[in-house]
Amino acid sequence: MLTALILMPLVGVLGLILWPGKLESQTAKIISSVSLGATLGVLLLLGSRFELTTPGFQFEELLPWVEPLGLSYRLGLDGLSLPLLVVNSLLGLVAIYITDPQLHRVRLYYVLLLVINSAVAGAFLAANLLLFFIFYELELIPLYLLIAIWGGARRGYAATKFLIYTALSGILILGAFLGLVWLSGNSSFDYDSGLAAALPLAQQITLLVALLIGFGIKVPLFPFHTWLPDAHVEASTPVSVLLAGVLLKLGTYGVVRFGLGLLPDAWMALAPWMATWAVVSVLYGSLAAIAQTDMKKMVAYSSIGHMGYVLLAAAASTPVSIVATVFQMISHGLISALLFLLVGVVYKTTGTRDLTVLRGLLNPERGLPFVGSMMILGVMASAGIPGMVGFISEFLVFRGSFLIFPAQTLLCMVGSGLTAVYFLLLVNRAFFGRLAIAPPTNAPQLDIELPRVSWRDRTPALALAVLIIAFGLQPHWLARWSEHTTLALHEPYQGFVLGESRFPSAAALLTLPTPVADTALVAPALDPSREVYLP
Repeated sequence: MLTALILMPLVGVLGLILWPGKLESQTAKIISSVSLGATLGVLLLLGSRFELTTPGFQFEELLPWVEPLGLSYRLGLDGLSLPLLVVNSLLGLVAIYITDPQLHRVRLYYVLLLVINSAVAGAFLAANLLLFFIFYELELIPLYLLIAIWGGARRGYAATKFLIYTALSGILILGAFLGLVWLSGNSSFDYDSGLAAALPLAQQITLLVALLIGFGIKVPLFPFHTWLPDAHVEASTPVSVLLAGVLLKLGTYGVVRFGLGLLPDAWMALAPWMATWAVVSVLYGSLAAIAQTDMKKMVAYSSIGHMGYVLLAAAASTPVSIVATVFQMISHGLISALLFLLVGVVYKTTGTRDLTVLRGLLNPERGLPFVGSMMILGVMASAGIPGMVGFISEFLVFRGSFLIFPAQTLLCMVGSGLTAVYFLLLVNRAFFGRLAIAPPTNAPQLDIELPRVSWRDRTPALALAVLIIAFGLQPHWLARWSEHTTLALHEPYQGFVLGESRFPSAAALLTLPTPVADTALVAPALDPSREVYLP
């Protein structure tokens, strides 16, 4: 059944290619939506059969492929990949739904969207290192074309920059995978948590540095981030939704799956440096966002800051912080998708994203009151206001990381406070005051009346807002799927957590025997079937 998650979008691609005659935009949208809707249906079916207490891969599929190279078609689903797969399908549907009906080259556009969805699903499901790399690279050219063909005025520059950075990322990741398998004397690239156990620490560190830089480019982390703001600014709104909500998660997923999961000795040696790197990325992204006057570029820089939280949580390696990596990936995916969608609506209705020009968009009669209300909700969620999923994810990151890296965690909390600053600047400048489009050098356009926002834009915004609030009020709905998988990832780090903790007595509570982690803090009630170990 896992293969169906990869093939169903490709079936949609086949339908689009073989459709006779001219393909109308609405027809292409229906074919693509049915394809991704069926994929989401299969995911829901797999979720109904998913064993929550099984930490390893489930529903595994194995087919020998190129055995002399150690490449096999091996797929597996666990608590780390399942939530990300759901977000991939969900945001793929959102991107299709909000696409402009007047789009040119309709057939190619929807084919590229579906190929990206299939490639990302394959990467999240791959249980073979080379197979992951193939899927990781497969989404590169489609995204390049989506930016280069349907992007803004500087789309060629942005797309080429994205291509170069991501190609370099792939080279580093492939080199690390080849070194990991060949140096360990294995003949297969199948995922195995003990793959690097016999390697000297120096070799492990070299491989981990290559992986961190490779995936750090994709995340992106400072100083490998410069492709992201350009790509977001020039990309169309649906592509920005996919880029921020899904594609960046390939980087953080790779850090957790292959860095944390395969190289524990090197990870523990480099953990303090990674936590410091996370701080630099968080603070730089936040301060850069404050300096922006383009709404879209501000949201893009906010992504750099918020992805730094994932690295901090992964570096700490406590049960809570590893669960927090999943929460932060899902949280950022939903919130950033909502923000980019709303910025796109503002640009479509006003013709600008410039914060020095826009005023009073929250005007209830002639402005964009719905967009303003949703934007306030989105920035509150991103700033970590209680009752929304952003608060849960950041709380778990800080709660799980503070015992190991208190100084770095406190500095990242400063970054969380800066999030409120730059988003308050955005809302105050663009949505409050007298409604006007007021270029600094020209006479302001007062007495304007903006067009009503269509339900094509309202519906996905409302759906994302509901999910943001639902997971904020009931975080256990998300935590339960990943709890045991993240506990298994934590097992090699129990001694590290006890040894590095600045509060040993508190850290002892975080290294309980499985199956129970400190993720009970996100569970609304105790499950009587679970064993509880008391210190």
